[in-house]
Amino acid sequence: MKNSITLIIALIAIQIYAQDIEIEAFATGLSNPVSIKHAGDDRLFVVERRGTIQILDENGNLNATPFLDIDPLTIGGGESGLLGLAFHPNYSANSYFYVNYTNNSGDTVVSRFTANSPTSDTADPSSELILMTIDQPFGNHNGGDLAFGPNDGYLYIATGDGGSGGDPGDRAQDLSTPLGKLLRIDVDNTSDGNNYAIPADNPLFGSTSLVQEIWSYGLRNPWRFSFDRDTGEVWIADVGQNEIEEINMVSGTSPAINYGWRCYEGNSSYNLSDCPDPSTLQFPVAEYTHSSSGPSKCSITGGYRYRGTAQPTLSGLYFFADYCSSEIGILEFDGTNWNMSFTEQYTGNNWSGFGEDINGEIYIAGLSSGDIYKIIDAELSVSEASLSDIKIYPNPVNDVLIIDNSIASINIKTIHVFDLHGKRISSINNPTENMTSISTKSMLSGFYLVEVTTTDGRKQTTKLIKN
Repeated sequence: MKNSITLIIALIAIQIYAQDIEIEAFATGLSNPVSIKHAGDDRLFVVERRGTIQILDENGNLNATPFLDIDPLTIGGGESGLLGLAFHPNYSANSYFYVNYTNNSGDTVVSRFTANSPTSDTADPSSELILMTIDQPFGNHNGGDLAFGPNDGYLYIATGDGGSGGDPGDRAQDLSTPLGKLLRIDVDNTSDGNNYAIPADNPLFGSTSLVQEIWSYGLRNPWRFSFDRDTGEVWIADVGQNEIEEINMVSGTSPAINYGWRCYEGNSSYNLSDCPDPSTLQFPVAEYTHSSSGPSKCSITGGYRYRGTAQPTLSGLYFFADYCSSEIGILEFDGTNWNMSFTEQYTGNNWSGFGEDINGEIYIAGLSSGDIYKIIDAELSVSEASLSDIKIYPNPVNDVLIIDNSIASINIKTIHVFDLHGKRISSINNPTENMTSISTKSMLSGFYLVEVTTTDGRKQTTKLIKN
């Protein structure tokens, strides 16, 4: 159960320094979501581990038909399945998008697919063009995230160290294998018989014995990376081995970065056999432990730095989460250090992925719950009294609910009705009349919440009883 989320519809304020944030229920009914991306429009594309990509509209409504279904091609469970998605920077013209999945042999595949058109809600599953297949020695630590660099237009691919525990093959430090790396390829050209080319400024370009696709290395299991849309900096959340979860950040134009695994877990030594000088390594900007950072934790999920405009007090905050504790983490820069804080636990979610929409607003996905939430600034919510001129009646209600805006003359953007599990059961967008009627005949008896949002960002949430 979601504890307080089920009681107050996932609008829970938490204190982060002087900053209150909330999570707001956005969509439900997904199956093991692991990533959220946009294609340059108002839609959100949610990657489901089982092998499907679903579409949510701007109001969180789930399309009846998946955008892509490659379930027959992939093993969908544990750390395997459909894991990553990235849309080509010129998607509006070529309809190309790229996925990372674990095939039925347990190996990583990076492929290009083609949508039926840039605005289509479906893609052709037979349009697959395989770019690369990476042998996986074990079933865990597959990484799987994808993103295009904002400055260079190249595709970046995050790979884990190949699995087991402790990187027994020292693969993350081995430049002759693509495992434990951030790879970088040019998908707009081809060379050497591949369906892609190697950028000439890759650090190992031209090598005949090393992996030319490598951009940076020394990663254990990078579970989500992102580019700061303002600065181009790359943020990588790397899952720890025994105790330490780490967050790395460097300039997006910095090649040959060695993040230190398996020599170091976070800032602490792990296995120092055959390691480079520590001065050559990039250590994390932040870390936390499993056992001494509040509730028990186990696995970091990387997110995004907020760069939207609707919530200016969130600007520059980096959001991440922990899978086991179901807490959301925040990094805030004070001019010298990155200060870390955690929200309360949102039990039952097991946070597995973040996403940005086209406007830079941030969303988070719960693997176990199948729910998607939006991260918002609590100060953009206002008390019920501040919108008290909007009348919602009768309450209790029988068959028809009235939202009366005749006195307030406030511009209403949306009216949503939620049950106490956060499931949206009715929505009206941009009502044009001063009095809006919502049929409640099909609603079961019980408690509900009615949320009215205005065009200037104010919000009223009212408890409703259905007879």
